[in-house]
Amino acid sequence: MDGMDCGECARTVQRVMGKLDGVREVQVSFSTTKMVVVHNASLESIQKTVRDVGYRATVLQTTLEQPDVPVQGEGTSAKPAFWETYKRTVLTAISGLFLGAGLIVEFGGWNETTSIVLYLIAILSGGFYAARAGFYALKSFTLDMNFLMTVAAIGAAAIGEWSEGATVVFLFSVGNWLQANTMERTRRSIRSLIGFAPKEALVRRDGSERVIAVDDLQIGDLIIVRPGERIPMDGRVEAGASTVNQAPVTGESIPVLKQLGDEVFAGTLNETGGLEVIVTKKVEDSTLNRMIYLVEEAQDQKAPSQQFVDRFAAYYTPIVVLLAVLIAIFPPMFTGDPYGDWIYRALALLVIACPCALVISTPVSIVAAIGNAAKRGVLIKGGSFLEKMGQIRAIAFDKTGTLTKGKPVVVFLEPLDSFGDERLLTVAASIEARSEHPLARAITSYGEQKGIRALPVQNFQAHAGKGAEARIDNILYRIGKPSWFESLGYSGIDRLKTILSVQHDQGRTVMLIGDEQNVVGLIAVADTVREESEATIKSLRRAGIAHAVMLTGDHARIAKAIAQEVGINEYHGDQLPEQKLERISELKQRHRLVAMVGDGINDSPALAASDIGIAMGGAGTDIALETADIVLMSDDIGKLPFTVRLSRIALRIIKQNIWFSLLVKLAFLLLTIAGLSNLWMAVFADTGAALLVILNGMRLIRVR
Repeated sequence: MDGMDCGECARTVQRVMGKLDGVREVQVSFSTTKMVVVHNASLESIQKTVRDVGYRATVLQTTLEQPDVPVQGEGTSAKPAFWETYKRTVLTAISGLFLGAGLIVEFGGWNETTSIVLYLIAILSGGFYAARAGFYALKSFTLDMNFLMTVAAIGAAAIGEWSEGATVVFLFSVGNWLQANTMERTRRSIRSLIGFAPKEALVRRDGSERVIAVDDLQIGDLIIVRPGERIPMDGRVEAGASTVNQAPVTGESIPVLKQLGDEVFAGTLNETGGLEVIVTKKVEDSTLNRMIYLVEEAQDQKAPSQQFVDRFAAYYTPIVVLLAVLIAIFPPMFTGDPYGDWIYRALALLVIACPCALVISTPVSIVAAIGNAAKRGVLIKGGSFLEKMGQIRAIAFDKTGTLTKGKPVVVFLEPLDSFGDERLLTVAASIEARSEHPLARAITSYGEQKGIRALPVQNFQAHAGKGAEARIDNILYRIGKPSWFESLGYSGIDRLKTILSVQHDQGRTVMLIGDEQNVVGLIAVADTVREESEATIKSLRRAGIAHAVMLTGDHARIAKAIAQEVGINEYHGDQLPEQKLERISELKQRHRLVAMVGDGINDSPALAASDIGIAMGGAGTDIALETADIVLMSDDIGKLPFTVRLSRIALRIIKQNIWFSLLVKLAFLLLTIAGLSNLWMAVFADTGAALLVILNGMRLIRVR
């Protein structure tokens, strides 16, 4: 839908379209400029109805029940001609030229009839769209701006104020043109994402390579992506290695190395090497497509402030129109003033009546903020969540995978007696190579980094919850918990109590390594803190978050160590899911609005119980995209301060716009009733206020 510059435009189209024969359901979105129609009418009749109201509809997609009718898809509609595209601009320019000529003729003292003719042409050219849309609005029992402006222009001409009528029409036409263009710039913030998705893919089928439409790709297809090309579909790397720029999906500015088995996303840019990718999703289910869909849905969801504005406008406009009628009729009856003076004031009041600036004040800010966030890898799933995030004072963090990397690594290694570092690590890695435990993988990975080659083992045996043992070179070695070694009667563990205590206080898990008689060394493993976690907590405090708390199921001493490292004062360890729920409830009592940050899979009850659930790493997690209110698409907690800051700025701008719009309306209502305002000033104020709130909202596109 092209040409809509305010929410009332969308509502008018929806009402008119709803009365068209064959239309069962219709939904028009001002924010996304899309109309969805359930119908059995012809496409031509739908497009003609939209044209009659003053806008242009381009078919994006049709799903037809009749199998013998060819289905149209995106891009099937012919590109509009120059006149179709720029008709409003040309008519506005003509209106301005004839208005200027009329003013020259009038003030030059020339023929009055000539000036009236010039003004009339200016009114007809500049007011064509407004009059047509106003007529259809009236038919659908709507008092929109187009109808009110048309009445004002006709009324001005009827009482002989031709120059006023022409000026009003021209200013209104210019204002609509400017509003449409500035709103279009705001909408491009999300449309830019659509351009990242390729339309075609090079696929290998039956031993041959050919280019096919992305829509025809099937799960399991092998696609070939050359250096410099965008990846056409979500998939898994089957062969090759390359750095991939994932900014369109995750907002990450630094390219990520992708190799065998790694996940890649549609729309991301393959930079340095060739990749062969197995398709894992259909086109409609790709991460980029779902992200675009969710953002468009979010832009169209009404925030609390927008719901208030809509309710206010529904009563405000009819009341002001009634007031205008009363002003035109009754004051002259009691004062003896000419009716023309009071009719003129009533006409000016009609121009003031339509709350364009007020109605557009919230959606433009929401569209700009959500679009900006999406480009930077933050998916905010609605205006209500944007506003609520701007009011958050406390944030609760899950530990594992949020503040920490979620992958345990070896952080300390201590051989005893004559055992060397290399020998100790070789024994540990050889035994743990047979185990699937996460701590075992940490040791084997550390061994690989150090160039250790695992030795063959015999008689491997795992002891659940304790450790494991195996024979290496006919010597029995064990690795496991200190308590296990104590229960087996190993001597010399007392001398390790100091070092064990230090390691435990730092939140590390310690494993002892021993032969059949003695402890020969120990290894400490820990879940390391993300490099950006401490800086993120500091940035959140600067952004206005008064309180941060960490909730984890890990031991309290581990919770304490991690909390101290990242700068969080309040922490709770040994938390079961129901206990995390209790902590969230306590936080809500203390701070009213609370956000919870997790990985989108675990801690679902706590995420659901919080006012705002924030999921990490949503690009690879379907459940995060579906369940969280805000999704950080990359696995980067550093995006959180930006999200808080953007939400706070958006909330502030929304309030500014609402108050500014109300005050401008109130001021001109009083000036008009007092006779201190005129028609062109009224339309200038209305259009100017709408443009100012749009431009103020567009500032959110630049927040970084």
